[in-house]
Amino acid sequence: MKILVIGAAGMIGQRLVRRIAEDGTLGGRPVERMVLADAVEPPIPSGWENRTEAHVIDIAAPSASEPFAQGWPDIVFHLAAVVSGEAEADFEKGYSVNLDGTRALFEAIRAENKRSGHKPRVVFASSIAVYGAPFPTRIPDDFALTPLTSYGTQKAICELLLADYTRRGFLDGIGIRLPTICIRPGLPNKAASGFFSNILREPLKGEPAVLPVPDDVRHFFASPRAAVEFFLHAATMDLDAVGPRRNLAMPGLSATVAEEIEALERVGGKAASALIRREPDETIMRIVAGWAPDVEGARARGLGFEADASFDEIIRAHLDDEGAGN
Repeated sequence: MKILVIGAAGMIGQRLVRRIAEDGTLGGRPVERMVLADAVEPPIPSGWENRTEAHVIDIAAPSASEPFAQGWPDIVFHLAAVVSGEAEADFEKGYSVNLDGTRALFEAIRAENKRSGHKPRVVFASSIAVYGAPFPTRIPDDFALTPLTSYGTQKAICELLLADYTRRGFLDGIGIRLPTICIRPGLPNKAASGFFSNILREPLKGEPAVLPVPDDVRHFFASPRAAVEFFLHAATMDLDAVGPRRNLAMPGLSATVAEEIEALERVGGKAASALIRREPDETIMRIVAGWAPDVEGARARGLGFEADASFDEIIRAHLDDEGAGN
């Protein structure tokens, strides 16, 4: 089996690649080769140097698919994106990468399908940003897609493209609407949702963090561990059970900022929560107000996707994976 991961240098991409490399199989089939691509050079897992290609690409460029167009992989994980805050700040870049780049990828797969009949499974990273307020208490699976950000709009359009290219038989697609990933390791990024991780990650290291929204803001979360499991399951499950509605809202954990902080205190102590500095940011508050506070995810649960149990579990998983100093 040959696997392509686009966005392989990102946080989820790196974890996904490491997990596949550690297992050596996917869905019971041996992984013979991995092709990794991103805007910066993706790291190659130890021991896989002779079985892995790493490419630096601009996904929006016409030549982006050239490194892997010959002999298309069996499974394509499409994780590359301009994140929410950056897509809102830079309209052109967001549409170029998130929409045009995705369409170009699908078109390259369609061209290969017409040439050889090859139909890879494509696992697409979407987002709960496809939903827009006003919301019910808990968003059901059949809730309309009415995004209120450019990022959410781009993801919603790509979901429709994925479903249509699947319907036409060019690829076998499944879209994964991710909750906000928390706790993201490393340094803060340009995602509008980044503070949800920052107010936990930095205090756990003994460093201050800024909270730009009120404590009663409720949001919907999944850990990096859960996200990797979502992608692995989507890559190996029976898609006949999914039917024509190929984009699934993942299960997750709904919690308020106050509940996040309470979990931080239980795991890291009050000294950690004391490092949070409240500095309201109207732009961030406006963006977050248009996001889903809770999602049912009943279809996904019925298809075998599983969520984190608590924020305490999410924090402890972060400390296990990254250590208190990261």
